[in-house]
Parts: sequence; structure tokens; C-alpha cells
Amino acid sequence: MDPVVALRQIAFLLERQRESSYRIKAYRGAANALEVLDPDDVRRMADNGSLARVKGVGDKTATVVTEALRDGMPAYLARLDETSGPLAAGGEHVRAALRGDLHTHSDWTDGGSPPAEMAATAKALGHDYAALTDHSPRLTVARGLSAERLREQLVLVRELSEQLAPFLLLTGIEVDILDNGSLDQDDDLLSELDIVVASVHSKLSMEPAAMTRRMLAAVRHPRVDVLGHCTGRLLGSGRDDRRGGGKARPQSRFDAAAVFAACAEQGVAVEINSRPERSDPPDDLLDLALQAGCLFSIDSDAHAPGQLDFLDHGSARAAAREVPLERVVNAWPVDDLLAWSRG
Repeated sequence: MDPVVALRQIAFLLERQRESSYRIKAYRGAANALEVLDPDDVRRMADNGSLARVKGVGDKTATVVTEALRDGMPAYLARLDETSGPLAAGGEHVRAALRGDLHTHSDWTDGGSPPAEMAATAKALGHDYAALTDHSPRLTVARGLSAERLREQLVLVRELSEQLAPFLLLTGIEVDILDNGSLDQDDDLLSELDIVVASVHSKLSMEPAAMTRRMLAAVRHPRVDVLGHCTGRLLGSGRDDRRGGGKARPQSRFDAAAVFAACAEQGVAVEINSRPERSDPPDDLLDLALQAGCLFSIDSDAHAPGQLDFLDHGSARAAAREVPLERVVNAWPVDDLLAWSRG
């Protein structure tokens, strides 16, 4: 077995189980260190026991490499594979129907891996498409993309789509909804993107009337496709998974009936955010969005390759609330999806 593939697969499986980011970085870092070396040199070092001298490779990762070269399947990877079933039960038919993911992040902002690795992993998971939706400028804590940096990223996204065809990496953004409901990016640039996810990230405790006006203004913007994690809540994961940090945060208060009615009127999809520490919207609001006739997008909000499998969680929630598959936009073929998003 290719040792670099083995190391990356271990990192993927640890990520999807929300294990320590330190351990994940160790395996992915070793993969990066070995990827640039001549395979014959790697084999020679494995044979003479000198792999751990390579910067970024430790004793455990060296053992994985040696076993991959000698036995084909490292013992640690085999153990992880045995326990890598669905992350949530009950939504298997929904998960099987999903063709893509409309909310993912890369190391261009606050993600942990480059766009190429995120896209390649999405393709390996069987996706037909995925949207790269890194953050907008105001979210400085996440190194949000200026208009200039976003334009640079669009060039890369199109190159990756050509390399990974027929898989399609869609251009996109998770744009911040500003205090007055305007969007944190130039309208002309938003018009160039395939997918625009609009989310509130600041002043989440704003008074309900003001928050409602803010969200309504964003939903009615002609370039918004998806309303991201609408309440902004965090349940508190207690896990070292790069997001949430174990801290709980109450949900924003707003007139959900009015916001979802506007989503239905404008054809904006309500995101079912699959991150376990978000599970947003809550069940009662998800039911309200269903009753309002909304479209939905079941998204991973992945910030690392293994988190792309978080779609299992969102799929289970959608199945439990009996969300019709025909109203899930990322269960649509890409041509139908783009006709909707560009309409």
C-alpha cells in the first residue's frame, strides 16, 4: 500500500471521529513530509529503520509507513477501518441521495487543508460536486478572503475542476451577514460565484426584531443561495475538533416564521448544518421551515477532509424530520443545481 495514502487515510478517519487535532496533524504532516521524497528512498529508510529521522515523521507514523510497505495494510489503519461505519444512523437513504456539499472550507481561511485535498477527498467520497465557501473579509479571526484573494482562489478552483473532472469544484463563499443585513463582499464578485452561503457570525445576541430585519435583508439579496447555520448556536462538543472548542453558545432569537417565509419566497435554501456541535437549525425550527415550504441544503461545513463525512449527521436529522428529498438542493444533479443558483 502506498504509505502516503495510508497516512492520509488514517488522518481522515481520525477527523471524521473528531479525535485530537494533534494526532491528526501528526499523520497528515508525515504524509506531507514523505510525499516530496523519492519512493525508493522512503523504502530504503523503512528497511534500515531511519524513517523517524525525517522531519515530520515520528515513531508511530514510521511504523505505519513500514507496515504499509511490508504488509500492505498497516495495523492501525485496519483497526480504524473496522470502526468506521456511518457516523449517524437512520439517514442512510438521504446520504445516498446527496450528490454534493455546498459548504466547505480550506486553509485559505480557517480550514486545515488546501483546496486540492478537500476537493480530492470530496471526489473520493463519491460526490459529483462540492462548493468551496471560504469566509469573507470581515471575519478576520478566520483570515477572511478579500476580493483580491477570492479572485485568486477562483482561478485555482477552476484549475482543480479541470484536473478532477468529471467532479466539479464549485466557486463559492460563506459571506458574512453584516449588522444591517448587507453582505460582506462586492455584489459584482458575488455574481461571479456558483454558490453563496450567507451566515451571521457576529452580534448573535442582537435583539430579535433587529436580528429579524438583518436576516430578512440578507435572504432577499438576489445573490444569496443558502442561509447558513441560521441560529448560530453551539451545543458544546467537548471535543478537540477545530470548531466549537467545547464551548456552548445559545441560539440567536429572531422571527423564524418570517425569515423562513422569505426563504421560501426567494428560493433560498435553509441549511441543515451537519456539524454535531451545531445541529442547526434545531428540530422545532426545522419543522417550521418545512411547513413554510423551504428548500434545504444538507452541508458538512467541513474545515478538514475527514469532516466532509459529517453529512451523515445532517442526513439523519433530515430523515428524522421527513424532509422530502426533492427539496434538498444538493441532492439535485449539478445542472439543475446551477440553474437554481444562477436563476
